[in-house]
Amino acid sequence: MSAFNIGFVIFPDLTQLDFTGPLQVLARMPQSSNFVIAKSPAPVPSDCGLSLVPTRTFANCPPLDLICVPGGVKGVIGAIGDHETVDFVRRQAAGAKYVTAVCTGAFVLGAAGLLKGRRVTTHWAYTELLPLVGAKYEKGRVVRDGNLITAGGVTAGIDFGLSVVAEIAGETVARTIQLGIEYDPAPPFDSGHPDSAPESIKAALSERYGKARSALRDRITQSVMAS
Repeated sequence: MSAFNIGFVIFPDLTQLDFTGPLQVLARMPQSSNFVIAKSPAPVPSDCGLSLVPTRTFANCPPLDLICVPGGVKGVIGAIGDHETVDFVRRQAAGAKYVTAVCTGAFVLGAAGLLKGRRVTTHWAYTELLPLVGAKYEKGRVVRDGNLITAGGVTAGIDFGLSVVAEIAGETVARTIQLGIEYDPAPPFDSGHPDSAPESIKAALSERYGKARSALRDRITQSVMAS
């Protein structure tokens, strides 16, 4: 049986855990091949200073069974404005069994016209922007609508990876991977979602996310007007 081809599209200033979280899970799935894809073979800087090395470029990437776009607002703003990146995602998604994104990577799918009328999740701070790309927000760590699977912010990528493995290879394989990576979350604080975080914590992030949301909104609007 041929390998199940999984491809992660990376770009400068992506959030590395959006990518490396699901990669760590999906790389353990039997009979799968994982590709790290970028415009060129040069190392790609993430938003935390860690550079990532592509294994394929847009030019030599094979057809993908699953395409995944990670997030990171600064990186996504750049990716949405890059026609080569958006076109590559659109082309590969046309033949893929699964089209997926983690966090704000959903907006790259949106710029490629892949979210119209679909149920989608993304990082909690940017959910109000989903209608700009024709998507319907659905609250959840992982949301599936047909062959479209999206994950919430950053750490939700691990849940996403396990959900995808269960879908493709079965729950037993997914549970085995979960145990292998000792994914047994027990966070020291109950502030991982706006529904549970204290108002003071949400207020501390308000200005930061407000500026980022405005910048992303502007880029999405430009992209929609240009298409």
